[in-house]
Amino acid sequence: MRSPSLAALELKRFGRGRLPRAAMVAMLLLPLLYGALYLWSFWNPYERLDKVPVALVNEDKGAQADGKQVTAGDSVTEGLHESGTFDWRETDAEDARKGVEDGRYYLSLTVPSDFSKRIASSSGDDPRTGALKVRTNDANNYVVGQMSRTVFSEVRAAASSKASRGFYDRIFVSFSTLHDRTAKAADGADKLGDGIGRAKKGTGELKKGLGRAEDGSGKLKDGTSQLHAGAGRLEKGSKQVADGTQQLTDKVDKAAGKLRPFVNGHEDEIGTAARDVARASKTLKDNLGELPEAAHRAKADSRKAADTLATLYQVRCEGPVELDTSCTQLKKARDAADTAADVAADVDDVVKKQGNLTRLGESLDKLRSHANALADRAPHLGEDLDKAVAQIHALNKGAHKVHDGAGRLKGGLAGAESGAADLDAGVGRLSKGAGMLDGGMYKLADGSSQLSGGLHDGVKKIPDYGKQEREDRTGVMADPVGLSSANAHSAPNYGTGFAPYFIPLALWVGAMIAYMLLQPLNRRALAAGAPAARITLAGWLPVAAIGALQAGALLGVLHWGLGLQLARGAGTVGFLLLVTLCFTAIVQFLGARFGPAGRVLVLAMLMLQLTSAGGTYPIQTSPGFFNAIHPFLPMSYVVDGLRHLITGGEAWPVWRACLVLLAFTAGALALTALTARRKQVWTVDRLHPEIAL
Repeated sequence: MRSPSLAALELKRFGRGRLPRAAMVAMLLLPLLYGALYLWSFWNPYERLDKVPVALVNEDKGAQADGKQVTAGDSVTEGLHESGTFDWRETDAEDARKGVEDGRYYLSLTVPSDFSKRIASSSGDDPRTGALKVRTNDANNYVVGQMSRTVFSEVRAAASSKASRGFYDRIFVSFSTLHDRTAKAADGADKLGDGIGRAKKGTGELKKGLGRAEDGSGKLKDGTSQLHAGAGRLEKGSKQVADGTQQLTDKVDKAAGKLRPFVNGHEDEIGTAARDVARASKTLKDNLGELPEAAHRAKADSRKAADTLATLYQVRCEGPVELDTSCTQLKKARDAADTAADVAADVDDVVKKQGNLTRLGESLDKLRSHANALADRAPHLGEDLDKAVAQIHALNKGAHKVHDGAGRLKGGLAGAESGAADLDAGVGRLSKGAGMLDGGMYKLADGSSQLSGGLHDGVKKIPDYGKQEREDRTGVMADPVGLSSANAHSAPNYGTGFAPYFIPLALWVGAMIAYMLLQPLNRRALAAGAPAARITLAGWLPVAAIGALQAGALLGVLHWGLGLQLARGAGTVGFLLLVTLCFTAIVQFLGARFGPAGRVLVLAMLMLQLTSAGGTYPIQTSPGFFNAIHPFLPMSYVVDGLRHLITGGEAWPVWRACLVLLAFTAGALALTALTARRKQVWTVDRLHPEIAL
């Protein structure tokens, strides 16, 4: 009997009763239940996160920033409700803590009381980070905690971006303010430069003026020195004057003491005598014309008389004649006449020398005038004498005051001389300082020019953003790094991503269950001595057919029931048929070769393949043992091939998987045929197996 006939006979056994038919149906549906139900349970869990109860505690008290109320906690809370991630339930801190602990809430998110204050601090002197507090409990569900970290990272990023936008907006506003104020500062620097220019001109004039002042102070110093010396001489001279006036006063007082009694009793006589002198001076003036002749005649007559008396005295009184009393008188007369002759001669000489007597007449007029004045004042000479004495006393007193003042002037000028010297030294220092100030003003003018130029350059470099420009730049700086992701062959949901892992798992379990109901090798064919290849095919084809039905049913439910989209539909169907042929051949070999122990090996091999296929995490994240066995197990290639068939991508992983599966299928069938040949020889172990399942 050929292999297909033997396979058909094996399958007919399941159509002879209800229980065998139910077993066949269960065998067909078990992979479907195993794979489809499992994928269905978490096909797209992120779409139903809004059913997960999560506690939300908003303790934020708000804050003031730049005169505005900031309520960052309310903004975060509103954004979480609008996000649709989790079933946010607002509550207090105590209920959130207890809820996370007893499992009513899977986790809690707390907005602290100082959240807005910390966010607003970005514009102050003490910026601090606002921290959201997340509390999880892996005892409730570990995966929810992992998922929450992703969600909260997005929440944190959104909150940070919003806070940063406000912060950077204030920065750009500050730039505009800084620009305007720097522009004002630049204008002020220009004005400062103009003022410094005027000040520089003034310092130049001050320098020149102080130079002149220094010359003047030098002259003042010399002048005060001279004044001091002159004051010394004045003090000395005034002392002499005071001493002289004192002597004069003493003499006047003495003379006045003698004259006062005479004057007071003889005013009339003095007046009469003064008038006589006036008349005599008038008469004398009137007779000045006759004076030269009279003086000459008087000279001649007086000389003649003197000679006569001298001759008479010689004759009479000189010689042996005894002198008598008359000779004494004669001698006196002779001497008097001689003296008169000399006087007359002198008068004559004076008159001759005068020549013109006009001036003498004028003097006589003055004498007469003064004599008349004396005659007029004669009745008041006592009063005039007292007044004259008083005036002499006043003059003496004034002279002494002048002397005292001259002393004080000398002392003051000594201080003035010292002060003038100090002034001259001070003006010298001022002049020197003015020179330094003038030089400094040059530097200051140059520095103010550089300051003005620098400020104007700074104004050009400081940005002055408008509202739209601030918004554009704020958006960029608040979220400077955007993620532009491109997924060449994206999986639309969680289930699609895990389908390449659970489909081969279900088919392996299907093959394992099928060989629990069907024999790997047909015993009748073994007993009849049929060829080993025919026996192998007879035991493999029925399960392969069942596996094909299992694969079709599973793929149909996944595609039409759950919405699994296939990038390469026909290729996926053909590939799954090859996977079924390979898996059933391997399970057949293990069951045929090792008997009941082969079922344990099939389960063990399933475990090794699940852990080393890289169906959930990249195989590189697994320990080294699993990385070592990964290339030698068929499911590793099945998972890789299905990914490229379902989501698209390079075809080479699919062809490589096909080659590997064909090699495993051929190898397993060859080993099963070798096993069938050996089992045609009965042994004690076969008659009495150690384990019977």
